Amino acid sequence: MQALIDAIAAMPLPTDAQRIFHGRGGLHPGCEAWTLDAFPPVFVLTCFAPAAEAELAAVGAALHARWAQLAPGQPLNWVFQQRGDGPADTRLMAGSVPDPHTVTESGARYRVHVLRGQNHGLFLDMAEGRRWVRDFATAFKAREERGARVLNLFAYTGAFSVAALQGGAAQVVNIDMARGALATGQHNHQLNGVAGALFWPHDIFTSWGKIARHGPYDLIIADPPSHQTGSFVATKDYPRLMRRLPALLAPAGHTLLCLNAPELGMDFLHHHMHQQAPGLDFVERVANPAVFRDVDENRALKVGVYRLES
Repeated sequence: MQALIDAIAAMPLPTDAQRIFHGRGGLHPGCEAWTLDAFPPVFVLTCFAPAAEAELAAVGAALHARWAQLAPGQPLNWVFQQRGDGPADTRLMAGSVPDPHTVTESGARYRVHVLRGQNHGLFLDMAEGRRWVRDFATAFKAREERGARVLNLFAYTGAFSVAALQGGAAQVVNIDMARGALATGQHNHQLNGVAGALFWPHDIFTSWGKIARHGPYDLIIADPPSHQTGSFVATKDYPRLMRRLPALLAPAGHTLLCLNAPELGMDFLHHHMHQQAPGLDFVERVANPAVFRDVDENRALKVGVYRLES
């Protein structure tokens, strides 16, 4: 795990929430199970395989040494999460975690919870997607002299919505079946002083009528789980979703589709979009943050932009 130790020794003082080390990309042999994230003022170490206490001690020593250089006299806060087939086991290894715990990213503020669950409230690999949405909303308002209407499917804690509204969107409809996540999303909007968001705790596949009545939309965002029984299974449900897009989009409207399934590449999105919504043309793939590099970019997070013919 020397690559992880080296990354810690070289890391700058993190101010925004960000990934520090990404072994999952396969570029660091022997470290494929390890990731290290910063949710300032807390570090979160995650291992996707059984971890020995000696390994944790080595990481802890490296963190303490680097922290003494970066923030002399300040306590080190770090959490370890062991993931496997069952529920994640999370331990506070040193220091403490703020409650409530708020982090920043590109000037936006988000509520996170690193001591419970596998999802901490903000997906760090989607940072460039949020930047793209903010830039899209800004450019749209400058060009059209009105704010964009945005539909945010599988909204989770509303980070895309915050980004869109900060960019000047007029309204964002956030839909997710998890009421708790939407409640956190409402807090996130309050933290950022943005207005114009609706929060619907609905199953999108039984709510198309209501969704359509609030359209058409200038941008539709879909960031679903890749395989979550009872919610969304990409191979079955993404084609069903794509089929609805043309009727929901305004002329020349855009859609941002996210796919985080290592076994499915960009060809999966292209093929089904061509089959289900041939009027939408591929525009670009949004690059992932550099720290999330992968030996095979088709295994990594895929974020594709498509545009409806005007």
